[in-house]
Amino acid sequence: MAAVNTAGRAAGASRLAAGPVTGRTPPVAARTRVPLVGLLVSHVVSLTGNMLTLIALPLYVLAETGSPAATGLAGAVATAPVILGGALGGVVVDRIGYRRAAVLADLVSGATIGAVPLLAATVGLPFWGLLALVFLSGLLDTPGQTARTALLPEAATAAGLPVERAIGWFEAAERAARLLGAPVAGLLVATLGALPVLAIDAVTFAVSALLVAVLVPAGLQAAADPREAVDGGYWRQFAAGVRFLVTEPLLRALVLLVLVTNFLDAMKSNVLLPVVADRELGGGTAFGLLVGAMGGGALAGSLAFSAVGHRLPRRATFVVAFAVAGAPPFWSLAAGLPLAAQVAVFAVAGFAAGAINPLIGAVKLERVPPRMRARVYGVIGAGAWAAIPLGALSAGVAGEHVGTTPTLVAAGAAYLLVVLTPLLGGPWRTMGRSR
Repeated sequence: MAAVNTAGRAAGASRLAAGPVTGRTPPVAARTRVPLVGLLVSHVVSLTGNMLTLIALPLYVLAETGSPAATGLAGAVATAPVILGGALGGVVVDRIGYRRAAVLADLVSGATIGAVPLLAATVGLPFWGLLALVFLSGLLDTPGQTARTALLPEAATAAGLPVERAIGWFEAAERAARLLGAPVAGLLVATLGALPVLAIDAVTFAVSALLVAVLVPAGLQAAADPREAVDGGYWRQFAAGVRFLVTEPLLRALVLLVLVTNFLDAMKSNVLLPVVADRELGGGTAFGLLVGAMGGGALAGSLAFSAVGHRLPRRATFVVAFAVAGAPPFWSLAAGLPLAAQVAVFAVAGFAAGAINPLIGAVKLERVPPRMRARVYGVIGAGAWAAIPLGALSAGVAGEHVGTTPTLVAAGAAYLLVVLTPLLGGPWRTMGRSR
């Protein structure tokens, strides 16, 4: 499920005991949901555009070059800035402000991705130029998403809503955009071609920026926090974000747990699931059904959590959700269950997974000082994603030399053991609400 996946354009994750979210209600009308609605709709539009590029870009490269290697290179170039931009762009976002950063990131990303069809249709676009534009477009996409996320607590306060509900809606919006965006993108590419779809993607960036600029007031900001005071240049402020994460016990424990579970999830999603689907379940159709069942379940789970999550005990909910979402899919694949049973298991697992990112998001929003959110979130995201490539590689090696079934059984057992560690106590005892 790639939790705390502050996923970017090409893709899908988490101290000193901090007080409550220190957001004074901004100078907007009391109990207005307009800023929150603006953030949610902007997020849906932007991520739907992400899916357009995710589908259209490789098809365009393949059609132009006829080379799978070139297509893979373009995919790698599109993925790299997701991590790089998230880790290094947070300081800039913190400096210029979240609303401004969200608008600027969308405008710049839209201009760069829009230049692809414009140049290709006029003066021509060499392959290196395409790679450069794709890289620049993705470089600011993750900071833009981080900026929108960082505005959530104040938007929730203005709406008079619990932060868990706002985050649940935000996560559901993201999952819905990804779930529905892919088939829409495929249909558009089949109908219009890849280049027009990339042009549409540029329009989605502009619409997303406009929504934030118009619906999110400039005064929607948090009160200052003494822990945020860091003088000096970029690298000193970046180091302050890293230092805050390293010295905050609960966030550090979350990142380590998600690092391991993302490693195991990458084993399943990138290698083991496709292998089992191809060899035992009927191929690509089965693969798509299982991924769709997981995604649909996660969307429903996010919506359910947004309704009742603020009433649930956090640590217990976190452990149960992770345990149900994690190990059962591994073991159902290992057991060779019929496809219908596998779909049911994956749907239930996805439903449980729908609560994980909102829970982690609520903890982050409460514990990270408001004006440090972007830089700390960027470090958290980079840390959570760091083991994903290694997970895919390890699954390939293990599946080849040990076998798919033993690897699935062992990975599922490891997953369960890891996600039960919050029951041991330690910093996990402080996971409850701070207000």
